Amino acid sequence: MAEINVTPLVDVMLVLLIIFMVTAPMMTHGLEVALPETTAKTLRQQVEPLIVTLDKDGTIYLGKVRVNSALLKQQLGAMAAGEKKRPVYLRADKAVPYGLVVAIMTDIKQAGFAKLGMITQPFDKEQ
Repeated sequence: MAEINVTPLVDVMLVLLIIFMVTAPMMTHGLEVALPETTAKTLRQQVEPLIVTLDKDGTIYLGKVRVNSALLKQQLGAMAAGEKKRPVYLRADKAVPYGLVVAIMTDIKQAGFAKLGMITQPFDKEQ
């Protein structure tokens, strides 16, 4: 009677499962930004917003892609008219100079986006 031995297959699958469980948390990383604090409550969104991040070094990210100011203008301007109805949220570190934040806000508005908001950190009352 010939049968297939599945024990090695199960062993290999368990090893692969363990490898994926260990490496999956290492694959997720975000941009570290110290957001300004506010007492406003979070808003519910019906459509996925476009997020522009400005870190403490003045580096600009469109989503998770690093861009410069000229490339940001070009990519935002090249989006379709339907895409420009999406809200754009600016996530700026509180250490970034105010003038740079306003310049990025101006670039977003000039690209044709009407809905521009700021992402802030909820105010911690215990401080």
